[in-house]
Amino acid sequence: MLFDRLRTYLAFVRFSHTVFALPFALVGALLASRLVPMTWARLAWIVAAMVAARSAAMSFNRLVDARYDALNPRTAQREIPRGAMSVREAAVFLVVASLAFLGVCAQISRLCLLLAPVALGIVFWYSLAKRVTWATQFFLGLAMAVAPVGGWIASGGGPSWQPVLLALAIGTWVGGFDVLYACQDLDFDRAHGLRSIPVRFGVPKSISISRGLHVLTIASLAALGIVAGLGAVYHGGVALVAALLVFEQSLVSATDLSQVKRAFDMNGWVGLLYLATTGLSIYVS
Repeated sequence: MLFDRLRTYLAFVRFSHTVFALPFALVGALLASRLVPMTWARLAWIVAAMVAARSAAMSFNRLVDARYDALNPRTAQREIPRGAMSVREAAVFLVVASLAFLGVCAQISRLCLLLAPVALGIVFWYSLAKRVTWATQFFLGLAMAVAPVGGWIASGGGPSWQPVLLALAIGTWVGGFDVLYACQDLDFDRAHGLRSIPVRFGVPKSISISRGLHVLTIASLAALGIVAGLGAVYHGGVALVAALLVFEQSLVSATDLSQVKRAFDMNGWVGLLYLATTGLSIYVS
């Protein structure tokens, strides 16, 4: 019974999707650790902060979107619409996750605690953006861009272009694949007055926007390697990430969206690959 409940909570916040933001937060921490020595305790707090923030963001998303999720055949089996979790239970989870995030940030530094409410406001806003603006996917990118900046600040990094370039990379990467993902819901969103890049520009132009964003992703990662003085191992990793994104984009076209889920799932490997090659580059150097 306890195991089943835990599985429901993990599914509720899509815990497996932590591989999107967490690797970039850790890269931000790794880059800062070249300037300020990293401790295992601080690293553990950074991971805990990321998990708590993402859990809060996902539970907020599921709560505010519960009505739309119940109407959309693609999302009708999510935990709240199908009754696996009550609205009250989800609200309690949201409060606990948010308080946990604030508590963890307090353990890291005073600056992190002061910035924590701002971070929560950014990640919560994404879930509301589609009600008021077509730039929804850009706001998801912004929400995810908080991760590497947070990792950098939590590690004691000061003013630098490195976290900015890393934030730009993850923001355009996530925005790019979310544009593809949103193409699936074009008809539903139009029928219910929800806004997105596909609703505003249509599927063909949206795919072009997605590809342009992913070009910016690779350019930002390459620029970061130059600014941070990272070596050949790092740039080899960027080349592998570029190859993955090219393959991801090849799976989707304006006339065939059947492979969107497959393309989306490939992104889990992007963050892990990037973290591995960046870590190797730093420690080998």
